[in-house]
Amino acid sequence: MNSTLFLQSEIGNPYLIYKTMLHNNPVFWDETNKIWAIYSYEDCVSILKNPKAEIPVVNRNNEQKLNKKALEILNNLTRLSNGIQHEISKEIAMLLFSNMKSVNINSIISDLIKSNLAKHKIDWVNSVCKKLPVLVISKSFGFEEKDCEFISNQIEYLVKIMLPQKTEAQVESINKISSAIFSIVEKQLSSLDFYESLLAKILQSNSLSLDEIKTISISNLIGLFIQSYDAGRGILSNSLLQILNNKTFSNKIEIQKSVIETLRFDPPIHNTRRIATEDFYIGESLIKKNDPILVVLASANRDSEKFKNPINFDIGRSNNNENLTFGIGGHMCLAKYFSIQLATDALWFLFDNYKTIQLLENNIQYEPMINARLPKTIWISLQ
Repeated sequence: MNSTLFLQSEIGNPYLIYKTMLHNNPVFWDETNKIWAIYSYEDCVSILKNPKAEIPVVNRNNEQKLNKKALEILNNLTRLSNGIQHEISKEIAMLLFSNMKSVNINSIISDLIKSNLAKHKIDWVNSVCKKLPVLVISKSFGFEEKDCEFISNQIEYLVKIMLPQKTEAQVESINKISSAIFSIVEKQLSSLDFYESLLAKILQSNSLSLDEIKTISISNLIGLFIQSYDAGRGILSNSLLQILNNKTFSNKIEIQKSVIETLRFDPPIHNTRRIATEDFYIGESLIKKNDPILVVLASANRDSEKFKNPINFDIGRSNNNENLTFGIGGHMCLAKYFSIQLATDALWFLFDNYKTIQLLENNIQYEPMINARLPKTIWISLQ
């Protein structure tokens, strides 16, 4: 059988694997890779909500040789933290999110399309999807234009900070970019009206120093950029493919329903990881302390026990929004509703302003990633 761990670039249809595993081995010990793989909706929810299943530590003892600023960013991200550290960083991230200003998304996407459209053709992924989410966030926090462009152009290198294993070249790029982006974000945050009250609120309710709170705040704003890059581009890319394939673009409500169904049917993030901190059972399977766990979200999203006729793309299904793509419980992604709204606004702008949108590729190629299924390019014509 296929390994539970594979590159999305090497598998034509991973959903066939998930379907087989759902039927035969919904809780599976992969002896080759020494990892549990969880495929059913019920069991994935159980793991995601289980306090005995924590986020694995990335770069323990700094064996990857990250520099000071890169380490500060990595060690303070809400997405990678557990326990009280997670609660504090999550509170700060939520406060940051609540202070984002509304920006004109139509203007940003219009500029991106005009700048990259040549002979009515454009690469949707590299021209729009990789840039729009980061630009929207940076402009929402009032960054200067030159800083917005710098972060947008460099974020693809910084996102590698999330990888459990990194090459020397990736570490070199991360170290080079981290200090510059940290400095830019620190300067901008300190100029915002809400920042002092945010610091005061966290300082009052926790025993951290002011410098520690500032570092967590800066790191988690950078974390918003990091999360928006891969997940944001994936939602925009995969949703466009499904909307074109199913012709569900008659109005903005239909676009939004299509985005939500894409998050279930063809999500950008296929799996996430946990590690057992104590022994516990999933059904009859004993998960032992320190066992690594692969939570296969994309498989859970096609579990027929949860979703009726799961292999059908159906924007009218009543529970599509119960997909697990953004997680569930304490580590549910804070950008869920922001990401759905951004994709809806961007795709409605596209279909409202161009009456003929045609896919120019028959065979979409995907990035060589284990956890995410992200198209490398999507060439379309706009008329």
